[in-house]
Amino acid sequence: MTPVCPFVKASRPDDVSSKKSSEIQNKQQGCPMSKEIQNKQQGCPMSKEIQNKQQGCPMSKEIQNKQEGCPVSKVKQDSGDSGVISPKCPFGYDSQTFKLGPFSCLICHALLFESSRCVPCTHVFCKACIGRFNDCPLCGADIEKTEADANLQSVVDRFIDGHARIKRSPVDTDEKQVVGEKKTVIYEDVSLERGAFLVQQAMRAFRANNVESAKSRLSLCAQDIREQLEVAGNTSELCSQLGAVLGMLGDCCRAMGDGSSAVAYFDESVNFLSKVQTEDLEVTHTLSVSLNKIGDLKYYEGDLQAARDHYFRALDVRRNAIKDSSKAPSQVLDVAVSLAKVADVDRNLDAEDTATEGFQEAINLLESLEIKSEENALEQRRLSVLDFLKNQLSKKQSD
Repeated sequence: MTPVCPFVKASRPDDVSSKKSSEIQNKQQGCPMSKEIQNKQQGCPMSKEIQNKQQGCPMSKEIQNKQEGCPVSKVKQDSGDSGVISPKCPFGYDSQTFKLGPFSCLICHALLFESSRCVPCTHVFCKACIGRFNDCPLCGADIEKTEADANLQSVVDRFIDGHARIKRSPVDTDEKQVVGEKKTVIYEDVSLERGAFLVQQAMRAFRANNVESAKSRLSLCAQDIREQLEVAGNTSELCSQLGAVLGMLGDCCRAMGDGSSAVAYFDESVNFLSKVQTEDLEVTHTLSVSLNKIGDLKYYEGDLQAARDHYFRALDVRRNAIKDSSKAPSQVLDVAVSLAKVADVDRNLDAEDTATEGFQEAINLLESLEIKSEENALEQRRLSVLDFLKNQLSKKQSD
């Protein structure tokens, strides 16, 4: 599990470059698909080549009704060939590529949420995204008003609901196949790819300050994992995934100013991550971060004792991590940050001697920490924390 995506270790969501975004904008001019594709497709969001292979547009009503939104043609299922087929999204929205597609908002680069059409230019964006503009960011036209595009949003929602939800039929490989009998095609289980897909879309929306969109995608992801937990039980993998997603939901609520809901999500995140018996340092880091975020919220509410309790729990988790691991520099930095948080609260609780000891312990850790010359970002963080700690000690001495 990684801090960016709790489902995929090998790959991380890419940030689409401004050059690519500009190229897409120049091509699209009024429709979420380029004119080249429009000319070939005549209203269907797939090329004729794909139509010939799949015998129809995957968004047709027949396929929607039979496959519950899954854009995979039934013709493939009825074919006489057997085997395992790795499903691919015809629009390019599979979790390993993270590309823009015809249902993407060209402002936040995530899937459209609360689709809003500009008047008079008719370009479509997320409501929260376009609400920050007076001119259309795609064509530059003055925006007289925006109108909700319920039909397009319905298509996007059905697409999300069907993405990666491919049913599998059990097959007994030991049974002899009857001559002339159609073989059953087995589709791979892509539930984790769906999770990565939803988290990736949420992260794009969150970075673009479209928090409602991010929260919606993460809520759907959490619901999927809870359904899997009911079937498989509290496995380490599922608990770590749900804990990470709940932490992200807490971030969304905090960004929206809903402190009580944020604390509830962080608390639940801590609950699930605490069930994970693993030496994975990323899980440990996520657990300590959730505890610290609860402490931050309690601190700002003025509940210093509750803040200290959560900061100290995070410190305990991080100390145990470096005790059992090879003491990676990032882990030592985490311990120093937790020591600083606990010491800061102690000082506000008038426990000056305890606070001084905490600040000094953190300073000693950072001054003895050796960081490789190529790890510039880590070194900058070390220096920043060290400077903060020394300032805190100097304040006490001046007082």
